[in-house]
Amino acid sequence: MAGVRLPIAREGWPFILVPAAIAAGLAMAGRRRWAAAFAVASAASAGFFRDPERAVPRVAHAALSPADGRVTEISDAVDPFVGPAIRVAIFLSPLDVHVNRSPIAGLVVSTTYERGAFAPAYRPTAGETNERCTTHIQGEFARVTVVQIAGIAARRIVCRVTAGDKLEAGERIGMIRFGSRTDCLLPRGTRLRVRVGDRARGGVTLLGDLP
Repeated sequence: MAGVRLPIAREGWPFILVPAAIAAGLAMAGRRRWAAAFAVASAASAGFFRDPERAVPRVAHAALSPADGRVTEISDAVDPFVGPAIRVAIFLSPLDVHVNRSPIAGLVVSTTYERGAFAPAYRPTAGETNERCTTHIQGEFARVTVVQIAGIAARRIVCRVTAGDKLEAGERIGMIRFGSRTDCLLPRGTRLRVRVGDRARGGVTLLGDLP
């Protein structure tokens, strides 16, 4: 049906269709055990690359979570774009939705990809040493930085936006494959609505009220 969107990130289709096709071929050849293994791999990929629609709340002066996962760190930071900032780090397990979303409506000022290590993403230093992609967003009331950070199993960061793009709050900006971390740097003075240990949903959970 025209206009119907399958809830799968487009980056995931090769990981889903290739093992599914192999499974079908093996099943036709009578290799049922191997066919089952590839069918399971296809189903697991479909689960990992799921990209459900979200009812994005419209709350003035608020920042939304850029990712699904658990808040593992809240700390003061100094960001070259935001200035004095609060860093909210969100760890994504392999079972979480891995599509990242914009915390605010605004203009993409720049995106920067930096090579680095693939240490466990939950380490406090991962945001400075791991492979990562940084997106700077200028909103009407504030500046926000989103950092997509690769982890020990995540080897591919996808950034779908470029400088000059205009975003709505909660709009998809990319994804990270197979376990990772997403940091959101908010202006100092933001009144946070989350604490360490909280679960967040990308494009839905309110991280805080911007100053």
